[in-house]
Amino acid sequence: MASDSPLAHALIDLAGVRHTHADAGELVPKAAGLYAFYGDDQAWSDLDLSPAFDDQPLYVGKAESSLNGRDVSTHFATGKTGSSTVRRSLAALLRTQFDLVAVPRNLVRPDGSANYSLEPAGDERLSRWMGERLLLATWVKPQHVLLDEVETAALLRLRPPLNLDKVGEPRERLRQARRAMAAESRKWTVGWEASSPRPKEQP
Repeated sequence: MASDSPLAHALIDLAGVRHTHADAGELVPKAAGLYAFYGDDQAWSDLDLSPAFDDQPLYVGKAESSLNGRDVSTHFATGKTGSSTVRRSLAALLRTQFDLVAVPRNLVRPDGSANYSLEPAGDERLSRWMGERLLLATWVKPQHVLLDEVETAALLRLRPPLNLDKVGEPRERLRQARRAMAAESRKWTVGWEASSPRPKEQP
């Protein structure tokens, strides 16, 4: 890998300056690029994960238009789990610990989508945990660089455990956990509240 390649610069930036959620709104650029979520030791423990190497990120993704909009306004935002892959992965692994209940992302018109959301109180608990445990690093894409190619190469290099695609590993535990939450969300019915018992699993 050439030291002046887009991937080299991306890896340097993603391993560099990191922002808390409180600071990200002002400091994360409104530009296309890659982002990486890093967790503290407690985050890795809560998720029952172990880093494959020192300073490994938990998740890496791309923002096609605005890193600020994608990361700050979606991934860190309560009520956005249905639109955020990383929130759904976190929720799936933290489900029991934080008593998270999956619901359809569109309660008015449940469509059976695998992109589940969370009931409001649990969604807020997830946001609070993310704000306390995660830091965010970003890399801004230069003009004429193909973002998807750099993302693919970065994922193969970093192998973040919350990513499901392009990492060259099956991640079956995470897939099963997400499938379980998607199945729970499909059993949601109007009038069922989080204070009620969870719907029974079908045999």
